[in-house]
Amino acid sequence: MPPPPPPPRHNLPLGVLCGAGAGALWGLVFLAPELVRDFPPLDLAAGRYLFYGLIALMLVSPRLKRLGHTLRRRDWIVLFWLSFFGNSFYYIMLSTAVQQGGIALTSLVIGFMPVAVTIIGSRDRDSPRFVHLAPSLFFCMVGAFCIGWQALFQPGSAAASGGTARLIGLGCACAALASWTGFAVGNSRALDRLNGVSAHDWNLLTGLVTGAQSLLLLPIALILDPARHTSMAWMEFTGVSLGVAVIASLCGNALWNKMSRLLPLTLTGQMILFETLFALLYGFV
Repeated sequence: MPPPPPPPRHNLPLGVLCGAGAGALWGLVFLAPELVRDFPPLDLAAGRYLFYGLIALMLVSPRLKRLGHTLRRRDWIVLFWLSFFGNSFYYIMLSTAVQQGGIALTSLVIGFMPVAVTIIGSRDRDSPRFVHLAPSLFFCMVGAFCIGWQALFQPGSAAASGGTARLIGLGCACAALASWTGFAVGNSRALDRLNGVSAHDWNLLTGLVTGAQSLLLLPIALILDPARHTSMAWMEFTGVSLGVAVIASLCGNALWNKMSRLLPLTLTGQMILFETLFALLYGFV
């Protein structure tokens, strides 16, 4: 079977629509740690990505042999690190930041991701000059700061309470910012190189590798979680993990990969702002 032809590039309306859809779905991951606060971040990451890997395996298995011949050793190494920094490590840091610092603090820090990705992407050959991107980057920063500032210092908010928990949340949010910035840049450039693999299959392969990583996280998570949870708590945890795996990981990542092939990296970075916007909207609701 011949490889699928590369999709058309730089389709602005469809790319923005896919980016907004991915942001709307990804924003839900900020709620998951709040819904199951009795479970530590490592449990959340292991549960979410175990389901993601199982679903990806079922969907990609008919094409796995062909994809295995298409991908080189270098591509599998790239998949491993993208899965780690974009999924496993990122979600552990994000969940810790939400539980320790609150949704507002975490959303504010993650809101600077479009700026970081766009600055890196502006060095690409086909990208607009940085001076042309400066106004939109400035308003991205100001908008994220203004939206998050009020929420940070509202009476009773997790971030307003101060203390060690807030510093831990801030540090983990910054680590999540750096981790996912590297993923966004690396994933976009990997998709540009791979003409024989569709964005959907690349998403499923990412899920497959992430699921394998979750198998290593699972025993560690169980050992480090001394709490004894009720059967109802485990049911809630399973439901949240499965829901986030399907909605955010499977569907959200599929939309993001589609968008990454339709927009240049400079615009890809700015689409991340939709995740921050929807996360804050969900947090306020």
